[in-house]
Amino acid sequence: MTFDLREMEVFRRVMELGSVTAAAAALNISQPAVTRMLQKAEARLGFPLFVRERRRLRPTAEAQIMFPGTLGAFAAIELVQRLSNELREGRTGILSIAAIPSLASSILPAAIRRFRDQRPESAITLQTFSAHEIIQRIASHRDELGFIIGPVGNEAVVVQDLQSTALACVMSPDHALASRRSIGPEALAEYPLICPSRNLVLSEQLARAFAERNVPFRIAVEVTHTHAACALARAGVGVALMDGFGLMGARATDLVSRPFQPMLLSTARLLTARLRPASRLAQDFINALETNVESGARSERSSRSRATRT
Repeated sequence: MTFDLREMEVFRRVMELGSVTAAAAALNISQPAVTRMLQKAEARLGFPLFVRERRRLRPTAEAQIMFPGTLGAFAAIELVQRLSNELREGRTGILSIAAIPSLASSILPAAIRRFRDQRPESAITLQTFSAHEIIQRIASHRDELGFIIGPVGNEAVVVQDLQSTALACVMSPDHALASRRSIGPEALAEYPLICPSRNLVLSEQLARAFAERNVPFRIAVEVTHTHAACALARAGVGVALMDGFGLMGARATDLVSRPFQPMLLSTARLLTARLRPASRLAQDFINALETNVESGARSERSSRSRATRT
């Protein structure tokens, strides 16, 4: 190396302040030390940096050419130091999240708001995928946090259960079943059913529940998004069977929701990569999410208790 960082700092100070004395004071070192470092740098560089004129230093043409680059180097160093401090304190950075649509529109928005209130300089990328895609993205470190419902089956992924919600029957207010406190397979047998995709855990749970009551499980319309299910129920196509996350995300206040009996639960799960330690941003987001989830869980437990008593 022809110009080490300490010598570069001395050179910058002499250029900015115009004298060895001022540079030494700014760097809190002796004047001879400044002179020695400049001499060593000039010896390695192979050309002089300053010439003395009337007890002052005048930068050479070579020094004038090098000075802007020196300023740029120190600006880059200062930027890295500032970013490292902000990352350590969780005040900047980008957090990448992958979630299934129903969770992206239900439990995540409030957590993102809480997180952004605490970390306004940080950014989030939130993308929706199928559960299988999310598992693969977390395992391959393409995203830092994943949110799904259902099994994982991948040892490269760590799973944390967050919150469970109960299945509900959603319909228009004038539907014949709207007056019931809860609804089971027998009551649904004569009505068209709007259900989630057959390859989802919820559909498998429904199929078993109907089979245990010896009621045929006939899906009239199969949907992949809860907003579509609500739109179909609103249009009077049939009864939509949805978990609480989907209903929360759809915000269908103009529809009637009744608990499905027997109670079927869907559990939201947080996925992280086993071999990737959580960043400060990720941990702060998880803390914000858990605060909101605990509040939601208390509300859900209260709702279940009321449904069980009825």
